[in-house]
Amino acid sequence: MPKVKTKKIVSKRFKITKSGKVMHRVQGARHLRRKKSKARQRRQDRPVEVTTTKFARMVKQFLST
Repeated sequence: MPKVKTKKIVSKRFKITKSGKVMHRVQGARHLRRKKSKARQRRQDRPVEVTTTKFARMVKQFLST
């Protein structure tokens, strides 16, 4: 059976922490930053955890292959 390749786009967008959480970047943080408050910009700079368990499980499956 051939080796299963990792989904590269998933590996670029999501990271797995040591405790097993799936983290991703917040959307809308790249441009049009002048109209956003400084607190909002700081919140968007930090990665956040994927909240949906089913989606997180799917991401882990894509990254583990």
